[in-house]
Amino acid sequence: MRIIGGSHRGLVLADVGTGDVAAQLRPTSDRVRESLFNLLRHGPSGDPVPGARVLDLFAGTGALGLEALSRGATHVTFVEDGAPARALLRRNIERMQAMGVTRVWRRDATRLGENRGTPYTLVFLDPPYGRGLGPRALASAVAGRWLAPGAVVVWEENAPQPPPEGFASRYSRRYGDTWLTLLDYTP
Repeated sequence: MRIIGGSHRGLVLADVGTGDVAAQLRPTSDRVRESLFNLLRHGPSGDPVPGARVLDLFAGTGALGLEALSRGATHVTFVEDGAPARALLRRNIERMQAMGVTRVWRRDATRLGENRGTPYTLVFLDPPYGRGLGPRALASAVAGRWLAPGAVVVWEENAPQPPPEGFASRYSRRYGDTWLTLLDYTP
């Protein structure tokens, strides 16, 4: 990972998390990440990133959550159960000097349990492609009260995803073999 700047605010991130093929980590490409944040910035309800509490499910290297911090999010909770990914994630957090505004949970994103803190307003959902884990993770987040009403969900998969119950679709966009589906949580 290469970071330009000295703290998490106002950074230009490049090559955040190179991934680990053996651990099946495939970080969101720079092109897709930039397109995603442009979609969010110009969305129908305005940019949800500044001031957001972010929940990054299946966080991997943390590229999406760390990018959100660099664009004004106030906090990111990363959920990742893979040891190699958590090691990369912790290094990326340290390099970005974002220890005070992040938490890393070693947890299965499909079994979150009860949230005892403030709900999240922006969710990045990047499960392993094609395994049906996204709907289960969202159901777990809803059941555990992890999501604030109106939360925006960014779901990265290999196909557009239909909105589960309690969510409304904003749109889906394709970038190579990656589809970004944006949803609104509508309890």
